[in-house]
Amino acid sequence: MDEINNFGNLANLAPPPAQDGRDELGQEDFLTLMISQFQNQDPFEPMDNGEFLGQLAQFGTVNGIEQLNSSFAGLQNSIQSEQALQAANLVGHAVLARSDTGFLTEEGRIAGAVELNASVSNIEVDITDVNGQVVRRLNLGEQPPGLARFEWDGSDTEGRQVEPGHYQVQTRVIQGGYIESAETLLEANIESVSLGGPGQGLTLNMRGGDTLSLGDIRRIL
Repeated sequence: MDEINNFGNLANLAPPPAQDGRDELGQEDFLTLMISQFQNQDPFEPMDNGEFLGQLAQFGTVNGIEQLNSSFAGLQNSIQSEQALQAANLVGHAVLARSDTGFLTEEGRIAGAVELNASVSNIEVDITDVNGQVVRRLNLGEQPPGLARFEWDGSDTEGRQVEPGHYQVQTRVIQGGYIESAETLLEANIESVSLGGPGQGLTLNMRGGDTLSLGDIRRIL
């Protein structure tokens, strides 16, 4: 009895087992609890096996969803890293981008293009100031399929140079008696790239404070 008491005293003096501090049960913990339930159930009133299997299936589903979310998060990070690398390579380059607002510099030039799927009899380009007044209309004439380029030198209909700043650019294609608006592509020089926060995209910064998204880029010049 003394030896047993001494052993009990030593057990009381032994440090408690280390705790891993987990707040959630893992799959191994769940299986251990399930086996314990099997071992300690009343043999005259055994628990339904389907209940255990249902619990295990639910646990496996939740575990699979967590792994899927983790995989999607890794894929998203990989895509964002690839986009950041592509955007960084655009810094210092001129691009054609989907936009209807151009910035006229002191040198006086806004250039762009219209992508045509078929030949047209004419393309009209309206340059509008901040007050909504058309300062210049360009007629490109008959154009074949492909990229129809245009350039505005910053002069109005009277040939006078206008002030630097932002101007709206609208394009229309004319074929026979039909007139349709067209997607305007403007030249832009990418000066820097801004990385957005989680869930946000990249921003390409241009002269004049304008910004573009990576999806707006149509061609690199």
